Amino acid sequence: MLSRLFIIVFCLFAAVGCRSVERPEPASVIFLHPDGAGLSPWEAYRYLAVGPDGSTNYDKLPHVALYRGHMKDSLTGTSNGGATSHALGVKVAASSFGNDAGEDVPGVRSFLLESREAGVPIGLVNSGTLTEPGTACFVTNVKSREDHAEIARQLVASGADVMLGGGERYFLPEGVAGRHGSGTRKDGRNLVEEARAAGYTVVFTAEELFRVPAGTTKLLGLFAALHTFNDKSEEALRRENLPRYNATAPTLAEMTLAALKILSRGGRQFALVVEEEGSDNFGNAGNAGAMLEAIGRTDETIAAIAGFIARNPRTLMVTTCDSDAGGMRAVGLTPREFAQWPVLPANAESGAPLDGVDGTGSAPFMAAPDRTGRRLPFAVTWTTYDDVSGGIAVKAVGYRAELVKGQMDNTEIPKVLRRVLRGEQ
Repeated sequence: MLSRLFIIVFCLFAAVGCRSVERPEPASVIFLHPDGAGLSPWEAYRYLAVGPDGSTNYDKLPHVALYRGHMKDSLTGTSNGGATSHALGVKVAASSFGNDAGEDVPGVRSFLLESREAGVPIGLVNSGTLTEPGTACFVTNVKSREDHAEIARQLVASGADVMLGGGERYFLPEGVAGRHGSGTRKDGRNLVEEARAAGYTVVFTAEELFRVPAGTTKLLGLFAALHTFNDKSEEALRRENLPRYNATAPTLAEMTLAALKILSRGGRQFALVVEEEGSDNFGNAGNAGAMLEAIGRTDETIAAIAGFIARNPRTLMVTTCDSDAGGMRAVGLTPREFAQWPVLPANAESGAPLDGVDGTGSAPFMAAPDRTGRRLPFAVTWTTYDDVSGGIAVKAVGYRAELVKGQMDNTEIPKVLRRVLRGEQ
């Protein structure tokens, strides 16, 4: 009797032990980077879109960590230095672009290039130029972020399966007309034609993106000469009669879904890096309304990715940024202040600039109704036109999203993504 009981107990412990050491299987990852979008812009967007008691798609992401983003030589992350840490998983100098202050990091490759070398399809999506560091740092390595011609060359040479964004000018020779303007390359190389020769389908508008043939395996989208948006202040956009975002370009969500369709075909494992660049550039331009639109476009992208994950549960999405563009803050107005300021003053008492719905000297923003149905006014103030530190979260949803927790250094982001891609504990 005792021996039989011993055997039963032993088997139970053995079964539990086996389950506890089961290795997770390799899975797909999406890294979403709304550049410059700290927690304060997300809060202002919540007020505007769903009210102070509502929840955005970003709010609904279930796993959260606090982010630490300092560089090796600066307390505030740069777009290129931060992206390099997100790609490589090491502390680098602020000037770095896929390297450390222009020098290779021995024995270290980005998780995206590692995936490509292992036969896993990879993709880059950016609402800015494809040469923007938030995506390009993952597959290129240059001494200066201003060397757009070399970055573009390395992008095409990287073999990334999908690349969607702006920056057509950097892919064409100087003086050669493209779909969105003339090229600027001084080496005479036509990277659009080189991409076609390498098997890429090349598209230039949202309409063309939506008509991409079902069997497409490699896709290059160049949807603007520079960015797919016009990163100027409200006043400059009005003066020049320019829209915030170009009407012919696809949204970030549309580009992301197009990339996912190709990368995940047949249930394949993949790795995708996505950036909304407008949230950074409009923040640095002090354009509150446009920055909130950029945040909204990111929130739409989160919904699209969450829907994809619901259908493809072996996928992880991690999202964060590397700095806070402009130090944007929402300033709630009392009824008395609102009555006093139907049009906002240009500056707060401290001297900080104040923005309303159409920039300086315009009406305050009105939040969506709260739980009582009341709509409350707010202004947006700025601390700088540069990037600032702090107030940033890392969020995650999907397969093994519980790996995002506590506090996370910028170098830990790719370590989590690598673990999921490789199926490591």
